Amino acid sequence: MAMVKRRLFDFLFGLSLALSSLAFAEKISSEKAAVAEAKPPQAEAAKEPVTVQGKLQIDGQEIPYAATTGKMILKDEKGQAKASIFHVSYTRSEAKNRAERPVIFAFNGGPGSSSVWLHLGILGPKRVAFSGDGTQALDSPARLIANEFSILDVCDLVFIDPVSTGYSRAEGATEAKNFHGLKADVESVGEFIRLWLTQNKRWSSPKYLCGESYGGIRAAGLADHLQDRYGMNLNGVILLSSLLDFRTLMESQGSHLSHQVFLPSYVSTAHFHQKVPGNRDELLRAAREYAMGGYGLELMKGNEISPADLEAAAQKLSSLTGIPAQTWVNHKLRLDPFEFRKELLRAEGKIVGRFDSRVAWPSTDPHAAYAEYDPSYALAFGAFSTAMLTYLGEDLGWQEDQAYEILSDAVHPWSYGSDNRIINVTSDLTKALRDNPKLRILVMGAYADLATPPDSIPYSLNQEIDLPSDFRKQWEFTYYEGGHMFYLNPPDLQKSRKDLLNFLKSRP
Repeated sequence: MAMVKRRLFDFLFGLSLALSSLAFAEKISSEKAAVAEAKPPQAEAAKEPVTVQGKLQIDGQEIPYAATTGKMILKDEKGQAKASIFHVSYTRSEAKNRAERPVIFAFNGGPGSSSVWLHLGILGPKRVAFSGDGTQALDSPARLIANEFSILDVCDLVFIDPVSTGYSRAEGATEAKNFHGLKADVESVGEFIRLWLTQNKRWSSPKYLCGESYGGIRAAGLADHLQDRYGMNLNGVILLSSLLDFRTLMESQGSHLSHQVFLPSYVSTAHFHQKVPGNRDELLRAAREYAMGGYGLELMKGNEISPADLEAAAQKLSSLTGIPAQTWVNHKLRLDPFEFRKELLRAEGKIVGRFDSRVAWPSTDPHAAYAEYDPSYALAFGAFSTAMLTYLGEDLGWQEDQAYEILSDAVHPWSYGSDNRIINVTSDLTKALRDNPKLRILVMGAYADLATPPDSIPYSLNQEIDLPSDFRKQWEFTYYEGGHMFYLNPPDLQKSRKDLLNFLKSRP
């Protein structure tokens, strides 16, 4: 009996040991698998850049160029891949002294936008073909044409898709959300710029940033970050349909600034749609004077405003915008852009666009208080999406199975900072200017932009009261007739080339 018990014990012990060994082996195997999964997918990390040759006619001159498409792998402190940054760069092929040739790093905004808009709208060698003044929907599929207004003849171009946009992704064990914030975004894009300059031996080249929309926030942060972190002094920053201070766009309790900043854009939009007569520039001057004068004072009164003052202000606003005075009275003199876009052409059953207020399409809900969609976004999104995927695969020779994220919601919620302040990066840019007095800034605004109104950045700059007057001379402002993507309007696209050339050629 004792012998049986002993054998039973030995059996159970052996079985237990075997099971434990199996479990341990499975654990080791699982951990190895986890480590393997944590590594960047080899197909992504190992994919070689693709370079193709092209030619472009600019000002009667044939410009040969090399277009290189690829992914830059960013690594953590342990040398593990943490992100892959998709980018397309264009360099002029026969440039004799590349060290003296400027390079522009370009990106859009969102947050969550790829660089497709700057790439195929204004700067790159190919552009989406828009007819007329850029306010009409295109036939499908959209087509690309040579961009004779590109600035590739005078500078090289690098288009950057931040993490979670385009084909850029977080890699390995790093979570994508680690890149979805103001500070992290600036750091990752800054790291890409450093690596690109190093790998392409371009540290000695004049360096510029071009950011559209929220890309202006990124550019301002980068100007300071690149200088502080890497000692990289920039030659210029281009803010295209941008902003620096979110207070100029966001209405909040007790703050009326956005109403004042948007008023001139309401006036130019109303003039375009023939709701107010007269000279547009004179109307804008009057609107700006009233916005920062009497209008601001009336808004500050809040509930204390008298009926007579309310009526007088409403009449003044009606004369500037064409919207009935009673509507202004009903809204207590406060119309946000979504309400304005609905009210301006309500009688015609139309709404105007946010990105381009020249665009006016039928309303789908005549009783709605707000514009229920943005027709100017609708006419551009599909065209640029189709054109980009066609261009990548057929012209640049780059294909992936994953989706190219033109505009991604995956970046939200976006972290603007732990203290929850409304973001204002004006001081970042002026700090960069203080430490680098040769830095120059070009601000490109558009009259029909109801996303980032052109009066936003001038207001922000005016609040830098300690900025010496000599530094203010480093800022240049230029304006366009179109909307947020003013380059969809051919005359504006042509003008933008002249403005950019002047900016680049006038560097110290």
